[in-house]
Amino acid sequence: QVQLVESGGGLVQAGDSLRLSCVVSGRTFSTYGMGWFRQAPGKEREFVACIGRSDSGTYYADSVKGRFTISRDNAKNTVYLQMNSLKPEDTAVYYCGASSRGFSILKSSYNYWGQGTQVTVSS
Repeated sequence: QVQLVESGGGLVQAGDSLRLSCVVSGRTFSTYGMGWFRQAPGKEREFVACIGRSDSGTYYADSVKGRFTISRDNAKNTVYLQMNSLKPEDTAVYYCGASSRGFSILKSSYNYWGQGTQVTVSS
């Protein structure tokens, strides 16, 4: 069983930074592509960023490109999301997901999800 646990969310002001972490249990972390998604109240869960199995590629939503950076440490079974220059519209619950299909921007590609961590950005 693969379990994902996110951390690092919080309440910050516009322009601040946060780093989210997602620790994945199990020995097969390096075989999964990893992604970050977010869900604001009353909205669908949307793609934020993803990274290939061995840090082989990254992709970002246009809304976060240039501000957010996804990375992974396969030795620590952890994927990160560095978020800089945060905006009020970044406020959401952030979820990490693990995809056996590797690199993907599609929610349907993800087999496992964490419980989410709240990010709130005040203006």
